[in-house]
Amino acid sequence: MKHIIFSADAPTPIGPYSQAVAANGMLYISGQIPIDQSSGTLISDDISKETRQVMENLKFILNTAGVGFEAVVKCSIFMTNMGDYAAINSVYAEYFDENTAPAREAVQVSALPKGVNVEISCIAVLK
Repeated sequence: MKHIIFSADAPTPIGPYSQAVAANGMLYISGQIPIDQSSGTLISDDISKETRQVMENLKFILNTAGVGFEAVVKCSIFMTNMGDYAAINSVYAEYFDENTAPAREAVQVSALPKGVNVEISCIAVLK
């Protein structure tokens, strides 16, 4: 059985998908992009600001499901410019410590929804 998770603080899905789905003790969070839901603003002027907004959107969804970043077991980072890797990684690292860092891949893609530069999805263990 699956349960749909929705956070009013995170961006509303822009297509036929859920922000997150809980199933079998796991939480699967769809890729988040740098939209500030409170203002409806798409952040696209600075990769560090973009990444921080993406991580905050993930945090909103994790918190709605009753967990935090310590529960994340896997992240997937998609970026349109591998030259942004260091800046993305620097912000991303603020949300995990060496004892909670999940498995991860970071890949360059040719394009992302709404023309953003970074998108991150994750999988977490529910309590």
